[in-house]
Amino acid sequence: MYRAVPRPLLRTSLALLAAGSLAAPLALASPASAAPAPYDVTAVQLTVDAGDRDCTVDADLYRPAGVDAAHPAPAILTTNGFGGDKADGSTAATAQAFAARGYVALSYSGLGFGKSGCPISLDDPTVDGKAAGQLIDFLAGTRTADDGTRVDYVTKEGEGGAAAADPRVGMIGGSYGGAIQMATAAVDHRVDALVPLITWNDLAYALDPNNAEQPAGSVSNDVPGVYKKEWTNGFFLIGEAQGLLHPGLDPSRLGGAGCLHFVAKACETKRWLDSGRYPADSTKPILDYARSVSPVSYLKDVKAPTLLVQGQADSLFNLNEAAATYRTLKAQGTATKMIWQSWGHSGGMTDPASGELNLSEGNLETSYVGQRILAWFDRYLRHEKGTDTGPAFAYYRDWMPAGQTYGTSATFPASGDSWKLYLSGDGKLVDDRAEVARGSREYRNGLLPTSHSESQLAGLLGLPDPAPYDIKGTYLDWTSEPVEGRPVDVVGAPKATLKVVSPRTERVQHSGDAADKLVLFAKLYDIAPDGSKTLVHRLVAPARVPDVTRPFTVELPALVHRYQPGHRLRFVLAASDTAYYGNKGVKPVTVVSAPEDTGTLELPLAGR
Repeated sequence: MYRAVPRPLLRTSLALLAAGSLAAPLALASPASAAPAPYDVTAVQLTVDAGDRDCTVDADLYRPAGVDAAHPAPAILTTNGFGGDKADGSTAATAQAFAARGYVALSYSGLGFGKSGCPISLDDPTVDGKAAGQLIDFLAGTRTADDGTRVDYVTKEGEGGAAAADPRVGMIGGSYGGAIQMATAAVDHRVDALVPLITWNDLAYALDPNNAEQPAGSVSNDVPGVYKKEWTNGFFLIGEAQGLLHPGLDPSRLGGAGCLHFVAKACETKRWLDSGRYPADSTKPILDYARSVSPVSYLKDVKAPTLLVQGQADSLFNLNEAAATYRTLKAQGTATKMIWQSWGHSGGMTDPASGELNLSEGNLETSYVGQRILAWFDRYLRHEKGTDTGPAFAYYRDWMPAGQTYGTSATFPASGDSWKLYLSGDGKLVDDRAEVARGSREYRNGLLPTSHSESQLAGLLGLPDPAPYDIKGTYLDWTSEPVEGRPVDVVGAPKATLKVVSPRTERVQHSGDAADKLVLFAKLYDIAPDGSKTLVHRLVAPARVPDVTRPFTVELPALVHRYQPGHRLRFVLAASDTAYYGNKGVKPVTVVSAPEDTGTLELPLAGR
């Protein structure tokens, strides 16, 4: 079942799976302090052209009281996260919340989910985006639903020609319901405003991340990464279970290439990931496909003002993905702002009184994020040009009291200094190169995972998740001196530059199969004065090293974290992680340090 902002749950009973899906954990409800405005709800179905086939989209149309042809209103289009549908606790509540505030809302089950037809095509703009464009036609009144229902009460951009077919429409939703917004806006420029929450930039990175040697400002990488097996398997199970959850499905839902409910290329991608092999002849087509259904490939065509909201506690779609999208949109002149809230797919919800969006508690108007969303739609859908849409960048700070939880910056990254540390041969992190001790240290991987960060399967199955751990001999760590004086606030993506020695890897890394390259996992801990340790947001940076004979840089997932006085920072390189595929074969790794040649760790700090 849905909670306000849960770790997404997948119950073992398929009967419960429909309600406990990986849909975005956004639950909008009317404010508790005021009675909602009345609205009517009409169930409609529309047959759409979705590329290689026609299929039916199941939707609910919300019409606020008093809205008619003489008194039109802007529209909000929303759809589900992966595994959800138009009626789930996220999608329907979102539509209800905005209908209660005077917006026409169309809540629909995405292609391949609920009672909508077509196989799951991963928010492909040529399929899902094209279908959503036909829903905009419905809101424009230029097409009718299959039962003849017609809309003539959505605000238009004008009265004649193309303007008469251009409804004032925005989109909001999370996760799978976030990417569809950008896919739609890329192919249909009638979309006027977007609010994508906790979604991806590059699906190749999200499912097979490589944080080594990433191009500046990007998460994409031509060297395949490290298979995020638990998240991917959870999604695949939910997708393939749709036939059991919704018996008697439209035959248009049938997939291809051996999958029941995914398009053939998505099915081929899953098999490629499962194989654990990355031969050159098959890798590029798979990466190209994953990126073709990802915003990274079509953001150039997105012109709609976009408010990005991403979660700090999110090992599925981390903050780096939103940052990459932000940079692209900003560089091309698309109006965009970004919020790093606390919660994501990995949990992280805090007390709503602290400013976090949790509208099952009725806090659209009283939460920081809710106010920003309302202002965004007021500005770009209601054309209230004097509306302040807030700073360029805002980020939740869990160490601050209620009412002061969000830090803001007029720029992204937040303007501030950096904290540069050096990896000493004695296992220390030092802030002066001259203090680096000469030395070498080694770790080796086993045949089974020996480190743990976060088990996505534990969350999916509703089971307890063990605390993070690293087994001795299978990792290296470097620890700083205790923070002195004022706290150190890290806001952004830390970067580690280092060189490793791995003769076994060196012998095979040019085999033509990228799986023979070295895999390692970088992460940051906070060590309290009593020795207890916290893996910050339980995040890790999987890296497939392109060439172990050369220095390389690993960009860790961005974070917002305060190192309090007396606490120490610990940087860890581990050989494996339980949530990911690991090395092919045993590959011992040595790290050598000397004052004139040592690794570094650089952390971006918040402006003061």
